Amino acid sequence: MKVAWYVEDDGEMIQAIRLLLKLLDYDTRAFLDCRRAAKAVLNGERPDIMIIDINMPIVSGMEFLKFVRSRPDLDDMPIVMLSSEVTDASVNEASDLGADGYLFKPVTIDDLEDKINTAIKNRVK
Repeated sequence: MKVAWYVEDDGEMIQAIRLLLKLLDYDTRAFLDCRRAAKAVLNGERPDIMIIDINMPIVSGMEFLKFVRSRPDLDDMPIVMLSSEVTDASVNEASDLGADGYLFKPVTIDDLEDKINTAIKNRVK
């Protein structure tokens, strides 16, 4: 089964996205903060795709995105950002930092599937 990492501090959102990802044949590993996800990256762990919430405590999703994109071993990692922030500035910043897609909360399964497929298509070499 494919593995998706979901970085999110809201337990209800984790459960909702986990269910949608399961319907899309993904096993989900959730991280309640970006530091834990970064530790997993530093330990050599690697999912098939990352979905990262922007508004996270301590280390923001944008900072984690920068961290992942700074690692040459993860330059082909598909990443979709997720947020309740519906601003052009936020979408543009995520894109500039290397995100492959941006989803607005609440998320539908069709939108999630579309963004995941596009992100994978854009990154897989």
